[in-house]
Amino acid sequence: MYKLIAFDGDDTLWHNEPLFRDAHIRLREMLSHYVDADTVNDRLYQAELSNLSIYGYGITGFTLSMIETAIELSDKKISAADIHELAEIGKSMLRAPTRLIDGAEEVLRHYAAHPERKIVLITKGDLIAQQLKIERSGLESLFAGVEIVSEKDPLTYRNIFGRYGVEPSEAVMIGNSLKSDILPVLACGGSAIHIPYEITWVHEMVDQTEIDNDHFVTVESIAEVPENIEKLEQDLPAYGKVGSMENV
Repeated sequence: MYKLIAFDGDDTLWHNEPLFRDAHIRLREMLSHYVDADTVNDRLYQAELSNLSIYGYGITGFTLSMIETAIELSDKKISAADIHELAEIGKSMLRAPTRLIDGAEEVLRHYAAHPERKIVLITKGDLIAQQLKIERSGLESLFAGVEIVSEKDPLTYRNIFGRYGVEPSEAVMIGNSLKSDILPVLACGGSAIHIPYEITWVHEMVDQTEIDNDHFVTVESIAEVPENIEKLEQDLPAYGKVGSMENV
């Protein structure tokens, strides 16, 4: 069986993307006197991409990208009041309560009750913002460890699995992003369960039809995770299975 079960945070255990969607809508409304909505969408996305290497993922970079977009698309005519509003939107996103996805807590408690498994949270984004979400979620005590990373790639996952004393083949990752939560884990030899979320940032979009891996499955909700972990475990190689408690 899997010795380590890892969960993504944003839009896997709790809702996150709606905050960005609502802020994006307000930015389009604010700039409607200057440009059309598609232009705002395109310019904001380009700003986010160019700023990733500076600010990383998360609310801070998104807020600064909104301000940059507003200044540029308004030809620097945007008012100080509007700039202040965008900054306040960013702050309100950071202060927003953590809204758990239905079934998330029950699934975590199901695995936390089994000492032979390690439950780890692997999430990406602003350090402070992620820490606040985790604290407000009430779930922190259920994890054997919390890993907040700036990027999710095969090396990141291998290093994390290694710190918990498991091989990639002994780990399964559950998340909503094919690009960040699924493909890197499969690439390093692990297993993955994809739970699509209603909204996906375009930067995280991947064609799922291109994924051909026996250690990967897509489910409709987090409540389906336990039964699908059992199915994936049936196909694990012998060294990844635990035949008796002597091997735990």
